[in-house]
Amino acid sequence: MSGQLPLPLDWKAARGARDFFVSAANAEAVRFLDSWAIWPLPVALLVGPAGSGKTHLGGIFARRVNARLWDDADRTAAEEALFHAWNEALETRRPLLMTARSEPEDWHLGLPDLVSRLKATPRVRIHAPDDALLAHLFRKLWRDRGVEVGEELARYVLTRIERSFAGVAQAVEAIDRRALAAGRPPSLALAREALLDLEALEPDFRDRPLPR
Repeated sequence: MSGQLPLPLDWKAARGARDFFVSAANAEAVRFLDSWAIWPLPVALLVGPAGSGKTHLGGIFARRVNARLWDDADRTAAEEALFHAWNEALETRRPLLMTARSEPEDWHLGLPDLVSRLKATPRVRIHAPDDALLAHLFRKLWRDRGVEVGEELARYVLTRIERSFAGVAQAVEAIDRRALAAGRPPSLALAREALLDLEALEPDFRDRPLPR
């Protein structure tokens, strides 16, 4: 086997307000959080797909208004703790923002009192990404790795993969591993190899030559 083995690096994602890109997919959520002072309750739920920026947006909100952030509320086993956090927000008026990938009706909760409170909780959703958000996400994931990529690579990848947050993240990870193994920066050739490895490259593109 030739080539350099990729190292299992943990990249630190940029989480500042300047790093969050507002588009049609998340504008409703941004407006909702901006209007927190008029929420009917000091508790809210932000729902969106994996990789959609829920934690990023929630972190910005929490720092801005001194709110408590409860990530992945739909996957927590601490139902009692979440129940008490909900009650505490009501008592102290300190906002509680929960994030989740699905609606509470699909969480299979066993605590009736928590179920009733979540039914009354205002909620907002981050929707499927548009072109602008996908392009921004692609570049941001590379910047988090300390790499700047050009328009051509972004366009090549984004027109050939599943149009989802997870699809972009998976493609960047695969290309980055190829680049590390080859000891070269990301390129169209490496992107093609990575997408073929993932079986993410659409059949219509498999035999086409790379753009020049």
